[in-house]
Amino acid sequence: MAGLQSSSRPSSSSSLSSSSSSSSSQQVFTSRLLLLLTLLPLTLAFFAFVLQWRGGLTDPVTRWSPDPFQFPGMDNPGSNVGSDRRSGSDCVDLLGRSKSPAFPYFKDWKFDVGSDLNPKICIISSTSAGLEQTLPWIFYHKVIGVSTFFLFVEGKAASPNVSKVLESIPGVKVIYRTKELEEQQAKSRIWNETWLASFFYKPCNYELFVKQSLNMEMSIVMARDAGMDWIIHLDTDELIHPVGAREYSLRQLLAGVPGNVDMVVFPNYESSVERDDVKEPFTEVSMFKKNYDHLPKDVYFGNYKESTRGNPNYFLTYGNGKSAARIQDHLRPNGAHRWHNYMKTPNEIKLDEAAVLHYTYPKFSDLTSRRDRCGCKPTKEDVKRCFMLEFDRAVIIQGLRDSGLFGSVIQSAQTTLSKEIKSSNTSRVDKPGMISSRKIGVKETTATARRILEIPNETSYESAIPPLSPPILDGLHIGI
Repeated sequence: MAGLQSSSRPSSSSSLSSSSSSSSSQQVFTSRLLLLLTLLPLTLAFFAFVLQWRGGLTDPVTRWSPDPFQFPGMDNPGSNVGSDRRSGSDCVDLLGRSKSPAFPYFKDWKFDVGSDLNPKICIISSTSAGLEQTLPWIFYHKVIGVSTFFLFVEGKAASPNVSKVLESIPGVKVIYRTKELEEQQAKSRIWNETWLASFFYKPCNYELFVKQSLNMEMSIVMARDAGMDWIIHLDTDELIHPVGAREYSLRQLLAGVPGNVDMVVFPNYESSVERDDVKEPFTEVSMFKKNYDHLPKDVYFGNYKESTRGNPNYFLTYGNGKSAARIQDHLRPNGAHRWHNYMKTPNEIKLDEAAVLHYTYPKFSDLTSRRDRCGCKPTKEDVKRCFMLEFDRAVIIQGLRDSGLFGSVIQSAQTTLSKEIKSSNTSRVDKPGMISSRKIGVKETTATARRILEIPNETSYESAIPPLSPPILDGLHIGI
């Protein structure tokens, strides 16, 4: 019995030791699990704090989307957005609070403007628009492949708060209309050519047309220096619509253009505004009239009366599109809608699908501002001096008469006022001894002006292409 008892003790001791070891390992496992469960949320919380402190993940959606509660381009880093949103009476310009204007369409995601992607495309525009129009316009064209913008700014666009934001955007070159710029453009070769002469020394739209051409000429040099392949003149109420390529890309579209083509024409579509409370045309207006070039003739003329709805034309404004030119020697503008070449006739193609979306007068203020900036009197003769298109002439006359602002002017106006500048396509100087300073910023003698316009026949060119209306229905006579 004693032997049996002595032999059973080690067995019992071994069993107790095994049980103790198992219990100990289980306790260690449990404690480690609890430690892990404790550290895991703490680690995640710390990681979330770091991400928030650094500005978040590189999420394309958050970086490309503007702040829905603030005006595009006017967010103020470091300011309390919520307090600005709650304080509706605080009308202080948000840009004044920031020393480093931000462009929220980019967030901190910068487009690689110096990339090796080809072809390199630039847009030139003469604008007086504010940020609410210019910023989405720039962003859209950057997305479809435009790398560089030459913005000739005046008016609101040249104000410190607006231009400060524009200059902060990569790839945007802002050119101000200074005295130095006007003096430089006064020496332009354009003044020695006849192709733009019929637009010289006339007010309003004609003056703008000449100014755009001078800006386009200067932008050709800047585009060449920047290594651009294509240049496009576009207004800030127009968007290129690059359909026809494999992707929605202007770069890819122009990359497929044969090398012997010098100019690509984009027919324009005109917006059909369905509401009178449009605030952001690029996102709120989605219906457009197609251009004559993109419609069968029977469809165009068959629906002409229904589509015009009493307006004097199928389009309210121009219908001859805009164009892109390949950067090359002797390139020159040919008005705001086309390009040309001093040494040859450009090889031109017109695209079957791609177009320019023209957001024409989406807001009533667009129309009234167009009327007010010219200072024209509401008479047929005076309005013809100011505007090229029939719709502009008709609506300006009606608008001025309805407003009553110029009633006294009409009564006191003398008939000689309408004869100061001939409405035909002939060029002459408005006042003896002076070329309009609004055009070139300097004064010249009548002899100098005449010498400029006396160009030998062998150097003359066809007149620059103005904004043209689409084809009209036979038998429909437009008049004002």
